[in-house]
Amino acid sequence: MGGRNSFRLVSVLDRMIFMDLLKTVMAVLSVIVIIIVSRKFIRVLGKAIEGSISNETVLSILGLKMVVASAAFLPASIFMAILMVLGRMYRDQEMAAIASAGGGAAAIYRAVFLLVLPLSLVASALSLVASPWAEARMQIMTAEDESSADIRGISAGRFTESSSGELVFYVEDIDFGGRMNNVFVQNREHGRLGIINAKHGRLEYRPGGLYLILEQGERIQGVPGQKDFVIENFVEYGVRIEKKSRAVTLHREAISTEELWKSDKPYDIAEIQKRLSIPLGVLFLSFLAVPLAKLSPRGGVYGSLLVAFGIYFVYGNLIRVNHSWVVKETLPADVGYFWIYLLLLILGGGLLIRLYGWRWIQLKLSGKAQA
Repeated sequence: MGGRNSFRLVSVLDRMIFMDLLKTVMAVLSVIVIIIVSRKFIRVLGKAIEGSISNETVLSILGLKMVVASAAFLPASIFMAILMVLGRMYRDQEMAAIASAGGGAAAIYRAVFLLVLPLSLVASALSLVASPWAEARMQIMTAEDESSADIRGISAGRFTESSSGELVFYVEDIDFGGRMNNVFVQNREHGRLGIINAKHGRLEYRPGGLYLILEQGERIQGVPGQKDFVIENFVEYGVRIEKKSRAVTLHREAISTEELWKSDKPYDIAEIQKRLSIPLGVLFLSFLAVPLAKLSPRGGVYGSLLVAFGIYFVYGNLIRVNHSWVVKETLPADVGYFWIYLLLLILGGGLLIRLYGWRWIQLKLSGKAQA
């Protein structure tokens, strides 16, 4: 075909493949993320039911987990989307029509990478910035909620025991301003049991932690008949709630990429390479998926998916095994994950040679072959 008509055909082809791929990637990614996040979310709901985290935190964690899962499964989604879209085009003889019009592998790659290149940038931002931030936020929010679980557990008409077992609360009523009415507290201090009844109570931060300030009440301590038995009335009395104030130690997945980059520890280097593996996976799995989509042209849209699942299963396991090799310094950090992508490149090149033959490759490299 002439140069001008060829340009118009490729422009239409680019737009058609780009839109099909974009819709399919979004659909596949949405399904995978919903399945994965739903499984993990069951554990979060379990913590919410136990009272370890608040209802507000549950929704925040749901959103943050979706960010992390989107980054992790973007390579798999684009890999499957390319196989599905190109597989359908082979089945519907669209590829034969494109080939008869002069469109070859280069034209398909160009159309595919119009979407893959921006997606690899998105994957970089998700894996290097957004995902560690989301992990850090989840760990901080969970730790803060667990440290204040005792406070959150105080509710009207219900006995509540602190996590340390030293305090038991009962509040008959709580008004809209958070003021408690008819408060009962049982506390154990240095082995001595105390009972406190008060007309009102409120929570208040003071030096040393969070206190339950009781008003107009009576405090009984000790055993009746013994010398240390005490009954005293008070106008105001404070009971410190055992609010844990421990520092949050972030997991390695939650440490910022900038901080990891400055480290020379094998664990940190492996984590950096793991994050880089996401945008690299988007690029190299896409390169492999284009010739792979033609392996079973008569097998329907899902003809190559079985082979693709096998390849992705091996790829995923190689990523995990390689991570442990880098951490244990079995493999030099300079080699890292990169040999896996060299393997994908060789495999994709081998499939291209199988489909088009050496002669086509030689003509293509010499510039004598058209797209």
